[in-house]
Amino acid sequence: MDKPLEKIDSELHSKLKLLMFSRVLFTSFLLGSTIIFQLGTSDSFLAVSLLVLYGMIGGIFLLSCIYIILLAFIRDSLVFAYIQVAVDTGIVSLIVFVTGGYTSVFSFLYLVVIIYSSILLPRWGVLAIAAICSIQYGVMIDLEYFEIITPMVLEGSLSAISFPGKSVLFKVMVTIVACCAVAILSGFLAEQTVKTKKELQLLEDQVKRVEKMAYMGEMAAGMAHEIKNPLASLAGSIQLLREDIQYDPYHDKLMQIALRETDRLSELVGNFLLFARPQAGKIETIDLRESIREVLELFGKNSECSSRISISANMAAGVWIEIDPVHFHQVFWNILLNAAEAIEQEGRIDIRLYESRNNTAILEIEDNGCGVPEETLKMIFDPFFTTKATGTGLGLSIAHSILETYGYLLSVESTVSRGTVFTLKVNRAAPPQPVG
Repeated sequence: MDKPLEKIDSELHSKLKLLMFSRVLFTSFLLGSTIIFQLGTSDSFLAVSLLVLYGMIGGIFLLSCIYIILLAFIRDSLVFAYIQVAVDTGIVSLIVFVTGGYTSVFSFLYLVVIIYSSILLPRWGVLAIAAICSIQYGVMIDLEYFEIITPMVLEGSLSAISFPGKSVLFKVMVTIVACCAVAILSGFLAEQTVKTKKELQLLEDQVKRVEKMAYMGEMAAGMAHEIKNPLASLAGSIQLLREDIQYDPYHDKLMQIALRETDRLSELVGNFLLFARPQAGKIETIDLRESIREVLELFGKNSECSSRISISANMAAGVWIEIDPVHFHQVFWNILLNAAEAIEQEGRIDIRLYESRNNTAILEIEDNGCGVPEETLKMIFDPFFTTKATGTGLGLSIAHSILETYGYLLSVESTVSRGTVFTLKVNRAAPPQPVG
């Protein structure tokens, strides 16, 4: 499940602001240093070559001002990012052209554009920018080599025509290969950075949640014991009264209500105690795919869900983990039930199980239900928190608490009106050795 579009757009919006400032600063420095160098070889501040550089600096400042104005009205920041980066490739080509073309020292700016485009654009977008840079540079050098165009600043000095065709072709090919290599590498590194940042955020959220749950668990355990004992005494006393006093339909009905509500409270307290201090289970090495299939078979027989929800499962074989099978069934059932309840009419639940890095495995349960707002998502594992008309709000908190005892990580991502994904990260175990 992707991050909410509003959050992505906000992050990209901030990056575009930084890009605008960096563009002005960087290009002004490079062109300014070139002007200083040219002043050493020119007798006039108004030489044609210098006027061109003045115009480029002014044009970049003007373009940046236009970008800043447009940014306040642009709704799709990604499209705006594509436009800016594409325009920047043209600016770089112009800088290379006016500073010598084939002999320009600024051809490395193509690589700079590709690198920062990897921060703004997806990988295929970075490859597209690399292709645009390669085409622009190749066409420009070819036109210079065949004397169709002449570099402006270094007019009269060495140009591509002064070098052997093989040398020109070699430099163009090296530049193209460099653009593609940097695009692939920077795109990969950018994706890894985003992924690592996301994992660190999940771990940070997990640590905060564990600290919060530890405090609540200690308090909950004490309260649960204090409530459970009086409830048992109350239920026993009512039962004795019911047996000893003379039968009266009205009084008997009231006692039945009292006993029923006492049982309900006792069950609630028991669940709360399970959240606070999960009972130590009988740990076994289980085949995760087979355990999932067992739960799905039972869940599919639930008449309330089977008639309106389709379930698909794409699971890798040979994934073994160490857990109490009863605990896993309880956890997986609670997550499935939560997913089903999030689907108001007809919908689907997708189950994915695959191997991951560092001897771990990932189990994803995705639904296409109503989704959860971001402010609500932060409290989804809190006990007694629920947005449903019925339910105690303990199902997910118990599931999270149980998994925590095994060192497994349960996280959730959701987008309103699109659905929710629960992700369970577990440590893989070696399959059990056959007996005998």
